[in-house]
Order: sequence, then structure tokens, then C-alpha cells
Amino acid sequence: MNKLLLTFLFLLSLMSLPAQEYKLLLTGASFASDHNGWFEIGCRHLNALPVNKAVAAHSIANTANMMHEGTLYTKEEFREINALVIMHVHNRDVFEESQLLDDYTAYPTPFTRDNYAICYDYVIKKYIADCYVAGKPAIIVLCTDWHDGRVTFNSSIRKLASKWGLPLVEFDKHIGFSKNATHPATGKQTSLIYAQDTQTIDGVKYGWHPRRGQHEYIQQRMAAIFVEQMKKVLPIK
Repeated sequence: MNKLLLTFLFLLSLMSLPAQEYKLLLTGASFASDHNGWFEIGCRHLNALPVNKAVAAHSIANTANMMHEGTLYTKEEFREINALVIMHVHNRDVFEESQLLDDYTAYPTPFTRDNYAICYDYVIKKYIADCYVAGKPAIIVLCTDWHDGRVTFNSSIRKLASKWGLPLVEFDKHIGFSKNATHPATGKQTSLIYAQDTQTIDGVKYGWHPRRGQHEYIQQRMAAIFVEQMKKVLPIK
């Protein structure tokens, strides 16, 4: 009898949960994989189903190739996706336009890491075109790196967002510290305190990957920044 009662109460609790209003697809590399947590925390607060396709060591070229092959998402997933979130943040120029083509279908494939701007151009154009054919709005959200040490990428992704009028999750702007001022107690970059490893850019040592897990402060902070931007982007239902 107790088991039956517990089962009934469990089913009743499931019925009382609000239906998820959105489905968000995230593509990226190690900063975006589900080992981090910011995306999953953010989706929970947005009442959205997280579809995390980020894979460590991938780049925007991988995403472009998967979209070209039709393997980034299934037809069923695509119909239900409300927004495509991109967090490929290698410190490369993703805006440089000299080799871009108006016709995104004319790019030679497979895509390589020789030109990140081409890969971003393909992903954006193809997703917009696919949404047009499907008769749905194309919502693409770009992201900066988690702090402002990667100047090349952060500056070029802002140009790309401006070019297309795309929303940008500015983790670097709102993370709570800047490369322009060292930590007053350590005399080093603040990002080092929250990172599990380091990277050197222009002779300066920064934090590379933030500590992972939904219990970590940086993951929670990134989730808050993500949620704030998505509230401005997702349609109210």
C-alpha cells in the first residue's frame, strides 16, 4: 500500500510540473559542454529543454560540417527548436569578410579550421535559410568567451553580431572582472582564481577553462548572464 501511495504521489508531482515552453540548442566546444553547467542551469530557469550538442575539442568548423551533413539535429528537433545558441570561442577572427561568399551553398566542403569566419558565415546563413523554408523565425544567439582575455575573438564576434543583428551573450562584459585590472591580492589576472587551467595570450597568463559543475560560482554567474539575455530574445508565450 505504501508503495502504491508513493507511486501515486510521484505521478501527481510530475503532472503538477509546468510544461517546458522552449527548446534551446547549444553548439560549442569545451566551454559549452554539459560538464560545465551554465547552459543547463539557465535552461532550467527559462523553463526550457536544453539540447546540448557541444563537444570538447570541436570548433565552428565541426558545427558547419554537421549542418552540411544534416547531423547537428534531427528533423524533429529542428521543428521544435526555438533558438540556436553558438559558443565556439577559439581566439580567432570570426568576422573577416574577404573570403566570404554571398551564396552559402557555394562554399567548398568539408569545412576546415583555416578560416573561422567562413564557418560562422555558413552556419548563420544555413540556419536562417532552413528556418525560412520551415516557416519559423530564425533565432540565433552568439556568445563571447567567459572573460575578456581573448580580445581577437571577443571583438570580432561583436562585429559579427552587429552585422547580422544577432543577440550576443556578453559573458566577458558581465562576468565581474576585467583583464584591464589585476587582482589586488594576487597581483595576477582574476580569471586564474576561477579556472582549472591556464592559457597565455600576448605574454599574459589567464584562466583558460572555468571550473566545471553546476555548483561552481562562474557556471552560476554565466547562467545568470545567459538567462538575462535570453529573456530579451525568446518570445513571450
